[in-house]
Amino acid sequence: MSATKTVVIVGGGFTGAIFGLKLHRSRPDWRIIIAEPKRKLGRGVAYGACGPNHLLNVPVSRMEIGLSPGFAEWLASRRASIAEALVESGLDLQAAYVPRRLFGDYIQEQVAAALDAKALVGLASVRGEVVRLLGGSRGVLLTDGREIKADLVVLAMGNLPPVAPGGPDPWLYDSGFFIPDPWAIDAFSDIDPGEPLLLIGTGLTMVDVALRLAQEGHRGKMVAVSRRGLVPRTHQAGGAWPEFLHDKIPASPLALTKMLRAEVARAESQGVVWQRVFDAARPAVASIWNGWSELNRRQFLRHLRPRWDVHRHRMAPRVTEALNQLQNSGALEILAGRIAAYKPAGPLVDVTLRLRNGATRNFGAGHVINCTGPGGDFAKIANPLIADLRERRLAVPDALGVGLETRDCAVVDGAGNASPWLFALGPLTRPAWWEITAVPEINLQIERLVTQMSLPSAARSLTTADFLDIGGGI
Repeated sequence: MSATKTVVIVGGGFTGAIFGLKLHRSRPDWRIIIAEPKRKLGRGVAYGACGPNHLLNVPVSRMEIGLSPGFAEWLASRRASIAEALVESGLDLQAAYVPRRLFGDYIQEQVAAALDAKALVGLASVRGEVVRLLGGSRGVLLTDGREIKADLVVLAMGNLPPVAPGGPDPWLYDSGFFIPDPWAIDAFSDIDPGEPLLLIGTGLTMVDVALRLAQEGHRGKMVAVSRRGLVPRTHQAGGAWPEFLHDKIPASPLALTKMLRAEVARAESQGVVWQRVFDAARPAVASIWNGWSELNRRQFLRHLRPRWDVHRHRMAPRVTEALNQLQNSGALEILAGRIAAYKPAGPLVDVTLRLRNGATRNFGAGHVINCTGPGGDFAKIANPLIADLRERRLAVPDALGVGLETRDCAVVDGAGNASPWLFALGPLTRPAWWEITAVPEINLQIERLVTQMSLPSAARSLTTADFLDIGGGI
C-alpha cells in the first residue's frame, strides 16, 4: 500500500459522507476529512430538510448502497414508523415508499459510527464552509480562516441552492415577499397560516412545499405556476419491460421521443404500464447524453426536459393522493402560464399571471416561494468556492452551465487538463452524465472513485456502459 494520504471532502451530505465512509473502509490508514457547515452528516437537503410526509421517490429496494446492515434490514426493526408504507405495499418492505428522513437517519448513523475526531488517521469531520482552494499548495480554506492541507480534494457539494427565477420586476427578489430557498431553516417563519401564497414551479419541490405547509396547518390559498403546468406523475407497480435503446444510440432528441412514445404504445397494448418503459429507458440516459451534440442537448433542455422530468422523477402513490386532496379541496391550484408583473399592494404583492390559454389573472400573495429546484448556471453562480475555481480556471463550467467539466471524476481545468488531485462527484458532474442525482448512480460513481484512489492498479474508467448495468426503476 502507498503512504498515508490526507483527503478533504467538500460537502457532508449523502454524496460526501458516503464517499468518505467507503474510502475510509478501503484505506483506514488514510486521513479523511469531511468539511461540512451543518451539524449532521449524511443528510444534506434531500434527507435533512424534510418532514414525515416527505417520502422517498423510489422504493426501499432502490436505496441499497452496499452498507451493513442494509437499509431494508435497518428498517425491519422500525416497522412501527413505516406502518402506512407497509400497508400501501402489501407488507412488502422492499416495495415500500418510506419517509425520506428515515434514510437520512440511516446514513447519519452509519457515518457517525465511523467518525474518530481524535485519531491521526481515519474518518473525521470539521464544521465549516470551504470558500477556496489554497494557493501554492493543495488544500482548502474555510470561512473561519482555517487551512487544511491535503493530497486529494473531492468536491461533493450536492445540489446547489435555487436561484431567483427570471421574469419581470426583479425588485421582488430583494423584498420580504420573496422566499428564495424553501429548504432554508427559517424559510416559512414569517408566513401567516391564513395568507395566500404563490409557488413558482410545479415540480417535486412544489409538491414538497405544498404538502409541508398543509401538514403544518396552512389555511391560505396556494397557487402554483409554471410555463407548462406539468406535475410529476405517479409510480405504479407491476409488469416489466426490456431495455430497448442501447442499439438505437446515437439518435436525436426528436427521434428518441418518437421511439419512447411507440414503445409506450406497445407496452400498453400488452397490458404493461408506461412506467416500466421509462424504467427500461432510464439506464441508457448517460449513453444518450454523451452521444448528443451541444445543439441536441440544448434542444432537449429547452423543449423536452420538462416532460421527461415529470415522467422520470415520479411521486409515491401516497404523495399523489395527498396532492390530489389539496387540489380537490381548493387549497392548491396548479396553473400553466407566466408571471407578467408584480405590484406592491399593502401587505400583499399583486401578481399578474398570463395563462397558457391566453387569459390574464391577478392573484394577491402574502409571499412568493421559489420552487424552481436546485441552482443551475455554473458559469454565473456566486457560490464562493465555485466562483474561485472558475476565476482561477482550476475548473470550467460546461457550455450549458449545468455543472463542471470532468473526466472520470477528475476536474478539468481551463487548459483542458484533468487534475491529478481535484475530483468531483454527484450533480457537479452533470455535463459528463446528465442524470447523476439518484442514489444508485451516485453510489456507482463513488465506488469507482474509491477504487481509483485507493487501488489505482485495479481501477478502470467509469463509462456509459456501467449505467446500463444499474437496472430499471431508478
